[in-house]
Amino acid sequence: MSELEVKKIKALLDSNNIEYILTEHEPVYTSEQAARVRGADIRCGVKALVLKTAESKFVLALIAANRRVDLKKLTKHLETKSLKLAKPEDVLKRTNCEVGSVHPFGIIHKLPTYIDPSVQENEYVEFNIGVHTKSIRMKSKDLIKIIKPKILEISSD
Repeated sequence: MSELEVKKIKALLDSNNIEYILTEHEPVYTSEQAARVRGADIRCGVKALVLKTAESKFVLALIAANRRVDLKKLTKHLETKSLKLAKPEDVLKRTNCEVGSVHPFGIIHKLPTYIDPSVQENEYVEFNIGVHTKSIRMKSKDLIKIIKPKILEISSD
């Protein structure tokens, strides 16, 4: 959807001297498709989910692609009455990305970012970067360094 997001992410990584590999591939819309096309273990994938609180605030939750977000856990951490997946139109408006292509760089859009420890279980992580046809592979420790998320257990099998 947005080549602008690709440019922003590359500029952010380059300006911080972060090593990464940018890959172009057929369009992918699910974690399973992405893992297959990338030739990677699904556990290395990062799901970036835009969520909406009861107070109509948006947050970004990052979990390993083989896991599910546990909304109850995150709702409790955020001390909100409820939390739900943002509507596709809200995701696009807040991130300039379609659902399924959202990247983990919440800092670009001033989205508070929460990451599950499952993302750090692998040395490398892979994720779409604003379009369904481009992915980045980079060290998980570098991702944490750049995005400075709150690390919370927010997923389940």
